[in-house]
Amino acid sequence: MTIKLLTNKKGPQISKYIYGQFSEHLGRGIYGGIYVGENSDIPNVNGMRSDVVNALKEIHVPVLRWPGGLFADTYHWQQGIGPKDKRKKIVNTNWGSVTEDNSFGTHEYFELLKQLGADAYINANIGSGTVQEMSEWIEYMTMPGESPMSNLRHENGQDQPWKVKFFGIGNESWGGGGNMRPEYYSDIYRQYQTFLPQYNPQEPIYKVACGPNEDDYNWTDVVMKNAAPFLDGISLHYYTLPTGDWNHSKGSATNFTKDLWYSTMNKAQFMDRLITKHSEIMDNYDPNKKVDLIVDEWGTWYDVENGTNPGFLYQQNTIRDVLAAAITLNIFHKHADRVHMANIAQMVNVLQAMILTKDDHMLKTPTYYLFDMYQKHMDANLVEIEGVLPDHITYTASQKDGQLTISLGNYDISNNQELDFEFASEFTKIVEAAIITGKEIDSHNTFDHPSEVTLQPFNEAKFENSQLHVKVPAKSVVSITLK
Repeated sequence: MTIKLLTNKKGPQISKYIYGQFSEHLGRGIYGGIYVGENSDIPNVNGMRSDVVNALKEIHVPVLRWPGGLFADTYHWQQGIGPKDKRKKIVNTNWGSVTEDNSFGTHEYFELLKQLGADAYINANIGSGTVQEMSEWIEYMTMPGESPMSNLRHENGQDQPWKVKFFGIGNESWGGGGNMRPEYYSDIYRQYQTFLPQYNPQEPIYKVACGPNEDDYNWTDVVMKNAAPFLDGISLHYYTLPTGDWNHSKGSATNFTKDLWYSTMNKAQFMDRLITKHSEIMDNYDPNKKVDLIVDEWGTWYDVENGTNPGFLYQQNTIRDVLAAAITLNIFHKHADRVHMANIAQMVNVLQAMILTKDDHMLKTPTYYLFDMYQKHMDANLVEIEGVLPDHITYTASQKDGQLTISLGNYDISNNQELDFEFASEFTKIVEAAIITGKEIDSHNTFDHPSEVTLQPFNEAKFENSQLHVKVPAKSVVSITLK
């Protein structure tokens, strides 16, 4: 089967922000996972775990969403600034009813961003907060001159303002963020964004409205109709549940059947329909695509690991998650003219994480290696194809800096797939080829065996009769870069 890559046709740019991350005050997602405090025996820089930060720097995290999630609409930012021994302790009622000591707050978040080299994406509290609280937070973070909040920032040790790239006004306002109707939320959004000060007009803060839960197309329609001129992006949340059942078992992350493998892939593919339908609605109000779709929560969601707190959402991560993520990222690429940012849930120790930690140990999950592999697609231009790909193949191709990268996922459990590609003649040399695969459908990394699933060299791609011939093994993702 021969597939033609239209390398002479420049496609939309695949935003690097599609590879964004998300960290909420949830379980060990921050405390113990990212932040251990300056006095910890675990090696750290200003409280941030050095091993975790160094691993994340390798995949060039472009943006980090914080503080939630559901936690955002119970978060009052002034409780998380100033001397740590004087910060107010609260109960995290959303996630496990554990004590939150607020030792990781605004200053710590920006310290983490500095170490990662990532941009800020902050979610405001409109569920239990106020317009004034939100406005003063922006003043505290970004006001360069003298004001009550900038003076308070100076007192707390930060003279220069920070840069807030993205700002979300509400989270899941249709549910735990307020149980609002779209008519009410769109008016609330219009009110709050009015009082979001822009202290640097040359680099205005990008405003994100709370969008729909999965296929709630009416929510998108109402918010776009009422608020489109006042927003830069609208969010979408969708999680891949193999059983499709929020109220009962979501299935094990590691102990699952072949049927659940394929169910997971089918559920991941539903992202394409969601983006297509929501984009069509957005087109009615925004035909020039000035408003972006921001998929700021996505990923696989299973039952928690045995013996862990159900409110901590700690799950393992297998080769199944690699294929589900490849399907999803490829869909984002396909819709790069509308999807500007996405944030997988979540970065460390929660749901489909990049990193798992246990005391002073750390491991990279299979999904981490996919994000590592796909870095060449960040800010590259999408390459469209002519031809029909076989069943169970997910693909993406892009061009950047004179190189062509082709990534293919084969989610058939048993059968290899062989494909031929033809494209412009200037691409004649394979400069890099890698594969992620596993021996079993639930192959994963553990603290005893942290390298069961990693990025490995790939040797089944070669030129034959001016075409690139690729043999894609079962349950694998391969990526080939040419110049």
